[in-house]
Amino acid sequence: MQAEDLQLLVTREMPFGKYQGRLIADLPDDYLAWFSREGFPKGEIGALLALMYEIDHNDLKALLVPLRKK
Repeated sequence: MQAEDLQLLVTREMPFGKYQGRLIADLPDDYLAWFSREGFPKGEIGALLALMYEIDHNDLKALLVPLRKK
């Protein structure tokens, strides 16, 4: 994980699926858990989804609050 990845979570939108257009940081926890069980997509989006799952799973969403204000 790079520091820039945290900023991407609050700026990058989900490019496909049920929650297309929603910020990755705002995806529901059950959707992230589904990807965790079924497999994350390849590439940058998959890595960001996996990172967001870990943040959500470990109750660390507060880390993203200061980044949203930038």
